[in-house]
Amino acid sequence: MDIQKKWINYVKPFADHIQTDYAGNAIASVNPDADFKILLAGHCDEIGFLVKRIDDKGFIFVEKLGGISHKPAIGMKVEFLGEKRITGVVGANAEHHGGIKDDFKFHDLFIDIGAKNKYEASEYVKIGDVAVYKREPELLINERISGRGLDNRTGAFIIAEVLKRLHPQQLNVGVFAASTVNEETNMGGAYFAGSSVKPTMAIAVDVTFATDYPSVNRAKHGEVDLEKGPVLANGAPINRKINRLLEQSAERLNLSLQYELTPRKTGTDADQLRLTGKGVPIALVSLPLRYMHSPVETASFLDMEQEIQLLVDFITHLKGDENVKPVEL
Repeated sequence: MDIQKKWINYVKPFADHIQTDYAGNAIASVNPDADFKILLAGHCDEIGFLVKRIDDKGFIFVEKLGGISHKPAIGMKVEFLGEKRITGVVGANAEHHGGIKDDFKFHDLFIDIGAKNKYEASEYVKIGDVAVYKREPELLINERISGRGLDNRTGAFIIAEVLKRLHPQQLNVGVFAASTVNEETNMGGAYFAGSSVKPTMAIAVDVTFATDYPSVNRAKHGEVDLEKGPVLANGAPINRKINRLLEQSAERLNLSLQYELTPRKTGTDADQLRLTGKGVPIALVSLPLRYMHSPVETASFLDMEQEIQLLVDFITHLKGDENVKPVEL
């Protein structure tokens, strides 16, 4: 859990309290004793590969860990995160031998760590070990960043920055920033966090699909662009009164907003947070992200800054007596 240790060390100077739990979450708070509690959740886990088999020649075969695709993996480097950290390469059939077949499937992926046989490979890699793309982030022009795991370490970063800016202020509410785990697999981290904090309301801070690049059908998938504002979700799981408060913050800040539809569920930590305890009203604020679940996910620093500003303004204007019930007597 190296990423959680980094996150904890970052928030220590401006958190009133930090806790961890049995799921692996890290939760930092300011003004934690307030009656009205808001939970911000940004998951730190990422998609990857799970070792399922090592053949006699030492080649490693993998299973999906989260919604990862086999297509971008060809020719990439990966790092195994077992007892011994080791690099491997995803093999690719040479064009001279027929190249990659059109019906290539995930189970056809194999990873080469240089081992001569199964016994030698097993000294470094075990069944059930996790592997992730081995790739350093790249700064692009126009204050944009590309790399793996921006879904959703950008969210974990954003909620930490929100906490940092709120710490010196007098707040009417308690703020809990949770760097959650397991969002890409079973959202168990969100359940643990929501059950522990028992928030009055919760906001998942995640990424969503930007649709502003070639090959995306905007008529089908909607219009979400980099640098056109944070994205609010609208749909059955979302509390519209929280959304309205967020919209008021955007108006005060003169920020534009974008919208996405989540008719049945959001596909984020918000879904699980909503179902903890007696039920928690939720919203989802997302960062536009290009090339989701690939090794080259791309986002904008401007979008991150605007999302931080939006959430800080939203929380500082909470009085601590807001009633967000959809129906009032």
